Amino acid sequence: MKALRVKGGKGVVGLEPPGLIHLVWNPDVRIEEVDAKAAMAAVNALAKGAQYPMLVDMAHTRSVSRQARAVFSIPCAASRIALLGASPVDRVLANFFLGIHTPPCPTRFFTSRAEALGWVMSETL
Repeated sequence: MKALRVKGGKGVVGLEPPGLIHLVWNPDVRIEEVDAKAAMAAVNALAKGAQYPMLVDMAHTRSVSRQARAVFSIPCAASRIALLGASPVDRVLANFFLGIHTPPCPTRFFTSRAEALGWVMSETL
């Protein structure tokens, strides 16, 4: 897996076979606008102009600022996004984002990694 640390150190972005961008946020982080911009820059750098499905592991994320949510509404190299969480707080954060902002591509929240991968990779199968 080719991976980049997100500038600021709050996460890691990798490009995994068979063509999946995987963004993993560190547990208990507060994602601010600068973090969201850094993550999207890393995603776009890995993609090198191509589009890929993306799995975002946001398990146990503490919060996502309003400004960061706005950044996540901007199109990037993701063709579809599966948000993977583990707690009711993760679900609330994801549903709040999905309810207020229009995602730049098809986006869904999951608590099962297998279901998230099945859905996000379905467009490439």
